[in-house]
Amino acid sequence: MSSAAAETNPMWARIRLADAGDVPNIHRLLLGLAQYENQTHQFTATESSLSATLFPSSPFRSFTILLLEISPNPINDDLPNPDFTPIVRRVDLGPVQDPEAATFASARGGEGAVAAGFVLFFPNYSTFLAKPGLYVEDLFVRECYRRRGFGRMLLSAVAAKAAEMGFGRVEWTVLDWNVDAFRFYEKMGAEVLPEWRICKLSGGALEAYRGGGDV
Repeated sequence: MSSAAAETNPMWARIRLADAGDVPNIHRLLLGLAQYENQTHQFTATESSLSATLFPSSPFRSFTILLLEISPNPINDDLPNPDFTPIVRRVDLGPVQDPEAATFASARGGEGAVAAGFVLFFPNYSTFLAKPGLYVEDLFVRECYRRRGFGRMLLSAVAAKAAEMGFGRVEWTVLDWNVDAFRFYEKMGAEVLPEWRICKLSGGALEAYRGGGDV
């Protein structure tokens, strides 16, 4: 066997709409994102709170999660859903060591399938364009599956859906220290807007406005 053949590791990747059965993996993926961004001190989400607030009846018109699954076996792409046809691709990976494969076992991916990443987004609106758009709140791929094109695959799925729906834009934010992310998004054709800053009211600062009081 040649060295090139030895390094080939055929796998199957699927992107599908997440559902309530995926909450345990979504919670673990979100915790992994918080750890990556050094924000675990702000992470208070639980499986119960996620179940209570995600998965509205109209995906793409409210909070929506696309889940990335990786499997050593072909994944059935016949998941009937009028809102989104799963994206399934055969990918040739190099050696992959996934020490958390059992922890991230997929709820619907079949034997050997694992949850490898996700993207969470929801609609926003551009008054200048007079069109809705999609805002990407979180995009995350587990470490052992990074730099293999899966982040691009997830974001491309969101962009394709936005274009299909006639939306005007897809937006997201990037931490200022994440130089690799800046380069990655620019290669995808995204425009980085350094003159914009995020403003946020949360926690006690937000609660101070409860009841309509002027703080």
